[in-house]
Amino acid sequence: MTWLVVYTKPQKEQVAEHQLSNQGFNTLLPMITQRKRVRGKWQDVRGALFPRYLFIEVALGTQSIASVRSTIGVVDVLRFGQQPATVPDTVINYLRQQQAALEAGSEANAWPHKPGDRVEIFDGPFAGLQGVYKMAKNQDRAALLIELLGRQNEVVIEQQFIGQAV
Repeated sequence: MTWLVVYTKPQKEQVAEHQLSNQGFNTLLPMITQRKRVRGKWQDVRGALFPRYLFIEVALGTQSIASVRSTIGVVDVLRFGQQPATVPDTVINYLRQQQAALEAGSEANAWPHKPGDRVEIFDGPFAGLQGVYKMAKNQDRAALLIELLGRQNEVVIEQQFIGQAV
């Protein structure tokens, strides 16, 4: 059995994986969760580790890959000249191990700011001020230390209103 790389249409990795699985191919679509700003709020967004690519396992001598090209969400099988690009089993096993580690929560729950980071407030009553990130109060709010009236004061601000200071 050989692992091949499939090039997909934009944002269609999961559709292509589902369709290829239905055709009997063993597939691997490594995913990653990142904390991103979506419509002004920090959210965990899950996406492909390799955008527009996924892996399928085939028996090249006995199993045809012609059906892969006409699969919904697929553009083509990645090739070098006329030969499909292959991926060693060791690489696939490594990707699976890393995927399992990420799903265990080792990095997926990281906040965009860490205690001690210099941050700037972009909106709200303290807009334009800089401070030091102290801690997350809950999913949407954070405690900051800002200089007001000659001393450090703790204020609680919505996470969406703060960003890295420049």
